[in-house]
Amino acid sequence: MAGAVIWFSGNSAAVIGPADAAPESNVAARPAHARSTASAVVPLCYLLAAVLLTRNLWADPASRLVTGNPHDTDQFAWFMRYAATAVRQGRLPALVTTGMNAPAGVNLMWNTSLLLPGVVLAPVTWLAGPQVSLTILTTAGFAASATALFWVLRRWDVSVGAAALAGAVYGFSPALLQSAIGHYDLQLAILPPLIISAGVRLTAGPPSPASRPAGSRARWLTRVPSSARTGAWLGLLVAAQVFINEEVALATALAGVLVVAVLAASRPGAAVRRVEPAAAGLVTAAVVALALTGPALWTQFHGPLIEHGAPYSPNTYRNDLTSFVTPQSALFFHTAASAAAAASYRGGPPEYLPYLGWPLIAALVVSSVVSWRRLAGRAATVTFVLLCVFSLGPHPLIAGRSYAAVDLPWHWLEKIYVVRLALPDRLSILADGAAATLLAIGVDVVRARLAKRGAYWQRPGRLGPAAVFAVAALCCLPLLPRPLPASGTMPLPAGWPAMFARLNLRPGSSVLVLPVPLWSLTLAMRWSAESGDPSAMIGGYFIGPKSGEAQLGRLITRRAPIYLNYLWAQGVPPGSPYSNAARGALAQWTRLDRQPDAPQALARSVVHVKPALAVLASWRPQAVVADAAVSSPLGEYLARLIGPPTVTVDGLIGWRLSGTLPPGTSELLSSRG
Repeated sequence: MAGAVIWFSGNSAAVIGPADAAPESNVAARPAHARSTASAVVPLCYLLAAVLLTRNLWADPASRLVTGNPHDTDQFAWFMRYAATAVRQGRLPALVTTGMNAPAGVNLMWNTSLLLPGVVLAPVTWLAGPQVSLTILTTAGFAASATALFWVLRRWDVSVGAAALAGAVYGFSPALLQSAIGHYDLQLAILPPLIISAGVRLTAGPPSPASRPAGSRARWLTRVPSSARTGAWLGLLVAAQVFINEEVALATALAGVLVVAVLAASRPGAAVRRVEPAAAGLVTAAVVALALTGPALWTQFHGPLIEHGAPYSPNTYRNDLTSFVTPQSALFFHTAASAAAAASYRGGPPEYLPYLGWPLIAALVVSSVVSWRRLAGRAATVTFVLLCVFSLGPHPLIAGRSYAAVDLPWHWLEKIYVVRLALPDRLSILADGAAATLLAIGVDVVRARLAKRGAYWQRPGRLGPAAVFAVAALCCLPLLPRPLPASGTMPLPAGWPAMFARLNLRPGSSVLVLPVPLWSLTLAMRWSAESGDPSAMIGGYFIGPKSGEAQLGRLITRRAPIYLNYLWAQGVPPGSPYSNAARGALAQWTRLDRQPDAPQALARSVVHVKPALAVLASWRPQAVVADAAVSSPLGEYLARLIGPPTVTVDGLIGWRLSGTLPPGTSELLSSRG
């Protein structure tokens, strides 16, 4: 977004109007120490705000998560542990692993595996646990995202006040606030402003030399052509974003293309003159990005467990038009009615991203009008509007009602394969960046115009340039977030370490943990994330192919784990920390049991011993560990299948199995290692 703040002039690009419009916005006119002070103080303010926003997490960072999405949080905790274990062994995380969904495995490039943050925070995960790493990511997501846009806007000579306000709007936007509910990869939106800024510098030219601090670049680096330097930087940023979240990388590319298209269409002559250096820089960027991501992308699209399509429908995860002006309960300024309307959004709270509020929308309209003649304002306006339109998905959704007969631009865009894999509502993150940039441009343009009026506007009672910032800040006030609500993670069973110590399994041994980990019941993933055991588990919450199509954890037989979890839930005592999970498991089996084909399906499922043995054998477990008592429904059922437990410790029962388990061979299933 921030890269939009330039305009073409002859053969080169120059800074936008705010740089030459308001005296305080001209970087060249300000001492170097003033620029460095602002560059340090504003990010510190962002960090303080981020800590205040996440203070409920920091009360106990090792065992508290943002309330509302425990399953995704448990999944991300597992990914953090997986990456940390690999780094501790002196290697990078493997992109295909049987650590989950053994023996088939999982392709991590098709999952939100947070590979780069997981590697960077590996020492924190070893020392303090994966949830501490996720708490750090949440805090950094707010503060560093805001800082990134602030620094980019300052590089393009936006005034300190306007850039600081824009950074806050972007970094603490409702889109990132809602993404903090378990979507750590989306909420870590640090790189998009940097990527777009680098892309614009390639295609439209760098900011004016006066805006760069003197002596900021090593001498040897100045000998490298500017396009090559910028291209290499762009390639590094894109590669890093791919290993954080590919969907955000795609959305950033889309936003960058929109910005550059507006710039080129507005000044075609200047754009033609920039073709050669831009092409050289983009080739450099592509070479660097592919060198870093090529093997991973090859594994994703040509390796094992490749998929086609997305497990989610874009018709579900698209913005409701009324959501732009309907505040959710996570904001200070909301009503009971607006909170209820937001809570009814079909995509759930983590996907309720578009809110801006009437005051900010009005400010953006004013900004677009007053800055339209400036190329930067035009680019920011068009980018913001189109991203909002794209975020509505293939068909409009208004107050919960879908209008399938009306086709929106996304209907044609999603025909492109890679676009079809993205959820349109998540474009709100980039749209907020465009909105923040447009607001900053508008603030500086209006202040510049008022400053030119001279003494008239400085008379008592008149609206002076300094008041423009206050008005803009008031328009952003409806976006003020409340501290994130926090709840506790599910505790590790007391006997968990002792159980695996006594089983004494070889590394990589596949273990069936009960309750079976599914997308709807992730206790075992949380336990594995906290302890590192087991190193390979059957089932899990992941995206995997089913007949080539992406599905949520469907490589494991569907009905059997649900029935086993139903038996586990029957033995969970009232008041247990797992009571909510148990109620969910009971309800899931009840819904499945009431399906029209349930009697026939149940006859083929795990209710009876013979088909149950076949299902269990197909999973090829080398051990079974159950959070259950021997006398519980699950304990008695497992004893019928595989005999008395090998190990019993602190409310856990376990079996160590040996050999390859052919379907229906109860003798091998009941043998003990």
